[in-house]
Amino acid sequence: MTKTRRPERRTAFVARELGRYGVDIAALSETRDPGTCQLIESDCGYIFFLSGRSNEERREVGVGFAIKNHLVGKLDRIPDGVNDRLMTLKLQLQLSKKTFPTIISAYTPTMTNPEETKDKFYEDLEAILSSVPQTDNLLLLGDFNVRVGKDHQAWSGIIGHHGIGKCNSNGLLLLRTCATYGLTLTNTMFRLPTRNKTSWRRPRSKH
Repeated sequence: MTKTRRPERRTAFVARELGRYGVDIAALSETRDPGTCQLIESDCGYIFFLSGRSNEERREVGVGFAIKNHLVGKLDRIPDGVNDRLMTLKLQLQLSKKTFPTIISAYTPTMTNPEETKDKFYEDLEAILSSVPQTDNLLLLGDFNVRVGKDHQAWSGIIGHHGIGKCNSNGLLLLRTCATYGLTLTNTMFRLPTRNKTSWRRPRSKH
């Protein structure tokens, strides 16, 4: 009888990589796990909080957080899985007298999704953003499936001097949301090699 080795869980692999880079909190996208759940990777020191669709639905999306064990006790409450595209958490880490960090994990619909799906996502996102106290430090993390371009003059304070490409319709939705809620696209603020400015390219054109 041959003893087979069980395949490593995806969360264990992710936790090990996060630990290697010294990441305390990571927003996760395309988790594809059913419902709302928690997974503990004790060997790597992370707890995963995940939010996805029900078992009866096709699991294409899903979001979550991976959080270092020592920070879990500082959560205001268990992360709130709003739906399979949005999850929030609030830490009881007082940055100043009245300021606490609120973090949102988001996975935006792609360009190929119907307009009503995109509209619903931004309605849900804006409902969350509106509920965050103005005194909180707000971090919006995730996979936004957008190109915001590099027009830092038209979007002053939102896009930095190191954007790339041309803005698409999904990018315009995100930019308008950022303008409404005073958010800055921080990855456009840093001078990076072109290969590190994007996370996806077209299979055929390689653009």
